[in-house]
Amino acid sequence: METEIIIIRFVITFVLALLFGLERQKSHKPIGFGAFIFVSVGACALSIAAVTLTPDNPLPLLGAVITGIGFLGAGALIKTTDKIYGATTAAAIWFFALLGLLVGIGYYREAGIAYASIWAIVAFDRYFERHGIGLYQKRLEIGTSKIINEKDVKGLLLTNTRKFKLMSVDINKKDNQMKFVFLIEGMRDDINRIPQKFYEKEWCAYCKVE
Repeated sequence: METEIIIIRFVITFVLALLFGLERQKSHKPIGFGAFIFVSVGACALSIAAVTLTPDNPLPLLGAVITGIGFLGAGALIKTTDKIYGATTAAAIWFFALLGLLVGIGYYREAGIAYASIWAIVAFDRYFERHGIGLYQKRLEIGTSKIINEKDVKGLLLTNTRKFKLMSVDINKKDNQMKFVFLIEGMRDDINRIPQKFYEKEWCAYCKVE
């Protein structure tokens, strides 16, 4: 394979991964642009090596790349007691390994179509997140400075969320404090206003949305 072709394939892979990685980092996702570049460029290098070393049957080495990258994607998953975060990022890591592989073996058309499709997915993903559709739940933690009725908290949530579920209630009788943990769904702007609504209540010690 000519040196010019190899360089072009590396540059294409680098640029595609950089653009997507910057978007992920800007969105404060668990993994930034560096990981996407390393994964895609590394997959590109291995695919070039595969078609160079074993041109008659490069599939075993190419398959090993995709399988192995799944372990890296699993590292992007963040598990809490309430839910698992990072599934989209983990899938994107696997995808960019495949993208680097496609560019590395010269399948530019297929790589271009796949790359366009992932940006379409990102656009839909943003829309769903903005409108609180599907799995876009937030964890809401509320601490009080005195013992209150649970209905006081739920009353505020009814006007600012589409759906909520009480996960736990802790009562500290000694210090006269309570802590509520909810999973909430709703419009992003409405959810962002929740802390302000609770801070207006004299019994609210803290309110955290994550």
